[in-house]
Amino acid sequence: MEKELQRIREAAFHELEQALDATALNDLRVKVLGKKGELTAVLRSLGSVSASMRPRIGQLVNDLRLDFEKELQAKQEAIKEAELNSRLAAEKIDVTLPGRRRELGRRHPLTLTLDRIKDVFLRMGFDIEEGPEVESDYYNFEALNLPPDHPARDMQDSFYITDQFLLRTHTSPVQVRTMQSKEPNTPIRMIAPGKVYRRDYDATHSPMFQQVEGLVVGPNIRFSDLKGTLEMFCQGIFGDSVKVRFRPSYFPFTEPSAEVDISCVICKGSGCRVCKGTGWLEILGSGMVHPRVLEMSQYDPAVVSGFAFGMGVERIAMLLFGIDDLRLFYENDVRFLRRF
Repeated sequence: MEKELQRIREAAFHELEQALDATALNDLRVKVLGKKGELTAVLRSLGSVSASMRPRIGQLVNDLRLDFEKELQAKQEAIKEAELNSRLAAEKIDVTLPGRRRELGRRHPLTLTLDRIKDVFLRMGFDIEEGPEVESDYYNFEALNLPPDHPARDMQDSFYITDQFLLRTHTSPVQVRTMQSKEPNTPIRMIAPGKVYRRDYDATHSPMFQQVEGLVVGPNIRFSDLKGTLEMFCQGIFGDSVKVRFRPSYFPFTEPSAEVDISCVICKGSGCRVCKGTGWLEILGSGMVHPRVLEMSQYDPAVVSGFAFGMGVERIAMLLFGIDDLRLFYENDVRFLRRF
């Protein structure tokens, strides 16, 4: 029995020395001290040992158990410390190394353009109003003199959500909401920037784009006020040397209506590929607010009059930065964005 205990001691301590991780240590602990372990088996066989030898064998078993548990605990702590040191070494940071340069973000060209537009109108005393992008048919069309059977509805291929709600096709509904939120005939001077949605996608059209609509209402507002405001705006965006012209046009919510052109910012009016040789570029639409639109918002066209205008932010950005494909604004190509 003593020889067996000596064999168990030598084998256990040898395996303990060879163990490299916590799993191996636990397996060895079970092998030696577990319910079916080697020391447990020795204790169970004490009945076959003579009475005079039992105390000695029992003492040897207890000594071996205590020695093994002590060495086992020391080995466990050593392995834990080694694993900790390994993790710390892997996480070590050399503070003397140069820092990693983080690339600075830049404002998107559409944001730059929109901020520029807002700045021009704010300096002219305009307020900024906002409204929902999911709009009712009433505000998007009917209150703007576009009843259900109006042929001009075909000009805008819309994203309908239900029969009565759609993604707004312009920000003009904000003008109606602003008028209806005030006392009748209250003077208004506002712009409504925001996203709009139409079923269209090519080099010059996007299914989602940004517009800025403007509205001025008050006593004795004339077409000359519209011309003066938009000339000041165009010169504020493109420079004092830009020329502005107005062409007759048609919009259901204004009468009379006009398209606004500026002298080509590329060729300075001499004619080029961008302006198709005309020397002019279309920039926005405008007109005097239709009396019916005023009436539907409880404004009296006999007391007040007004003008409205609308422009695409992408269109202006393309002219400002010399970009010929609108899709570049939404593709998030870092090479393109770095230009700004």
